[in-house]
Amino acid sequence: MKPITVKGQPLAEGRLPALCIPLVARTADALRAEAAAAASLSPDLIEWRVDFFEGLARTQDVVALAAEIRRTTGVPLLFTRRSSREGGQPIALTEPQVVDLYKAVCEAQAADIVDWEMAAQRDHVEALRDAARAAGVTLLLSFHDFGGTPALPQLLERFRQAQALGGDVGKLAVMPKTRADVLALLQATLQASEELAIPVAGMSMGALGAVTRLCGGEFGSALTFAVGQAASAPGQMPVDDLRQALAVLRRGSAAG
Repeated sequence: MKPITVKGQPLAEGRLPALCIPLVARTADALRAEAAAAASLSPDLIEWRVDFFEGLARTQDVVALAAEIRRTTGVPLLFTRRSSREGGQPIALTEPQVVDLYKAVCEAQAADIVDWEMAAQRDHVEALRDAARAAGVTLLLSFHDFGGTPALPQLLERFRQAQALGGDVGKLAVMPKTRADVLALLQATLQASEELAIPVAGMSMGALGAVTRLCGGEFGSALTFAVGQAASAPGQMPVDDLRQALAVLRRGSAAG
């Protein structure tokens, strides 16, 4: 079981999974308020889903806001632009412009972790890997399928791809159509956590997959997401509910 580390320190004191709250506000003032509310809930990580932000094209403003959120909340920051092909919001920037934005965030060390999609253009992945390494920023390589759940071999291959591409963390989020799909995601997460040198995070989305957000850590998932003020993906539950459920699971594991 491998926790995600930031600057050499494990999130959540090494407990799995670390708990992350996403920010999805569209304006700077709303983002500041959402970040303060999220921090008051004491998460292990805050994610800024910057594809929701209306000022995304203003690189200097984005970098400054990321640094401000990180500084004022005192919580490690995950910086994420989710592409529309993997469930994100449509944006006006080209992919090279998004790469440049990420490079600027890394160079300023305005985030602790950056999320980049492993299915993106290979030279973009490599450019982000190099920028993150140079800045000491953790690189999370992710894959999302809102249409279904690939078979177990394909899920495992995606986790392996994250490591092969130089990611520090591999993350998969998929949409189940059956309970067997949920089991496949958990099985892939467990196998990847045992096989790979990097930490992994696996989650099954929607109501059917909500159980993975609760018990994923028992299968090696290093990260789970919960709702602060608004969800960023289907199946996320309120942070207090998730924290209480995790506490019950941990007590049960300790008692066993």
